[in-house]
Amino acid sequence: MAAQRPRRRDAMDTPHLPAGHGPEPLDQPLKHALARMANGISPASVAMAYADWLVHLAVSPAKHAELAGSAWRKALTWSHYATHNWRGECERCIEPLPQDKRFTPREWQESPLAAALSQAFLLHERWWNEAATGVRGVSQHHEDLVAFTLRQFVDMWSPSNFVATNPQVLKETVATGGANLVNGWRNWSRDALAVLAGGPPRGVEAFRPGAAVAVTPGKVVFRNHLIELLQYEAATDEVQAEPVLIVPSWIMKYYILDLTPADSLVRYLVSQGHTVFMLSWRNPGSEDRDLGMEDYLQLGPLAAVQAVRELCPGVRVHAAGYCLGGTLLAIAAAVLGRGDGAALRTVTLLAAQVDFHEPGELGLFIDESQVAFLEDLMAQRGYLDGRQMAGAFQLINSKDLVWSKLVHEYLMGAQTSVTALGAWNADATRLPARMHSEYLRRLYLRNELAEDRYPAAGRWVQLSDIDAPLFVVGTERDHVSPWRSVYKIHGLAHVPVSFLLTSGGHNVGIVNAPSGPLVHPQANYRFATHDRGQAPADPDAWLAAAPSFPGSWWACWHEWLVRHSSGKAASRAVVGIVENGQPVPAPGTYVHQG
Repeated sequence: MAAQRPRRRDAMDTPHLPAGHGPEPLDQPLKHALARMANGISPASVAMAYADWLVHLAVSPAKHAELAGSAWRKALTWSHYATHNWRGECERCIEPLPQDKRFTPREWQESPLAAALSQAFLLHERWWNEAATGVRGVSQHHEDLVAFTLRQFVDMWSPSNFVATNPQVLKETVATGGANLVNGWRNWSRDALAVLAGGPPRGVEAFRPGAAVAVTPGKVVFRNHLIELLQYEAATDEVQAEPVLIVPSWIMKYYILDLTPADSLVRYLVSQGHTVFMLSWRNPGSEDRDLGMEDYLQLGPLAAVQAVRELCPGVRVHAAGYCLGGTLLAIAAAVLGRGDGAALRTVTLLAAQVDFHEPGELGLFIDESQVAFLEDLMAQRGYLDGRQMAGAFQLINSKDLVWSKLVHEYLMGAQTSVTALGAWNADATRLPARMHSEYLRRLYLRNELAEDRYPAAGRWVQLSDIDAPLFVVGTERDHVSPWRSVYKIHGLAHVPVSFLLTSGGHNVGIVNAPSGPLVHPQANYRFATHDRGQAPADPDAWLAAAPSFPGSWWACWHEWLVRHSSGKAASRAVVGIVENGQPVPAPGTYVHQG
């Protein structure tokens, strides 16, 4: 039993983390200045990784010989290709990775010089990856960090990034008389001024919540210091008896799940006869610096579940959580499972990890040095600016978010229309210093939740206490919550798990409308349900056995919710909280906090 576990000094006995969550006052000016100059990336963390790699590489003659041989073979292979490719007699000597689309356009194949340059770059890229990996004695974390940073450096020198070596850009420059470069300079200047001024990217003003996005009708029905609870108006005469409560991540505005009417998960659920509640997080400021994970648990999902049950008496709740909101919901479900076992009907986790042993590329930015560096950065203002976290996400997916933009907008001179999802992504949120420090240390660094030593509500959390069926969604190309990491819930929960793997990434895979103008034609998913202990331990074995289905996963989830519901009831009008004599309409007030 969780209550009988030996008490650990580094968790429940210590209300504050070791050494607090910031530097000593004497250190603060210097460390804060360093953190700002490095944009939140710890130079010490990167330096230690490179020192580990270089020292072990220096005393590995066999690795030197291997790399020298590889370089020689690649040079000969490329020389043969470059010599014969002029006559169209040679197949490419290396193929880019499936997700690398930089050299896909036909101009790269039509020009022998461009083709030779792209092949040289890809061989060069492959060699540096060989150099960064497989050095005996280097820790896995340091190897991953070195490989990642070297890849970022090599990507800077891709021939696609320069006018003189990109045949697409050269063709456009000739065709327009250089107008593309003039337009590209204007685009760059506009973006640079926006960054220097600290303002939002151009075009996002067209997607204001409550006007163009987050427009599903509803009202604010509950509010505390951390959340507003939205209830949406029914769209059908009858609704499923059990309401759906959605807990988004606190590192994002909730309306990614209620974007435009064409791709709103909330609107879809309401149209299918569900009563939907949405938790909208407050955007914290300096005064909230001491809010911790326990505050987010108590004032977030636990308070929301209680409010929903008071508004819908006599029924249990279908609770769903997205990203870290799903992680927090899993903690709340375990707390409720050991107490009020009648609270939740089901639990759905959308791209949410509960085991952080393998957190994917985001884990590259999380070690003791990096966390301490972030604590230094947060110490002065009491929070982490969401734009700094967005920078880490851009690095992880730099080919799509950085270099493709450079080519398309700054070299080709094109204007990229801002989408609702892009505008939402620019609507950054802040994170209280204490909470951010606690979840990085306790979840990412120590993996306390998966090891049954995460403290919540005065006891150790055990995910085996969750007593409601689970519906768990992973996305194939997720850089934030890798699906194989999400899959580990099978080994921690003691209830049936319905696991669904959908195409797309962390955001696009979840925002996946089943019909309409924004439908993804290639969308598909795999789905299977297993009782406790029956799922394959290896996620790839599950992948090989799970049947595949075309289309969006939303319909599958709706059908699963219906199967786990008790029937239908008459819909009722929403009664919201009243301010100045009027109910507060959705999307509420917290979503507008900048």
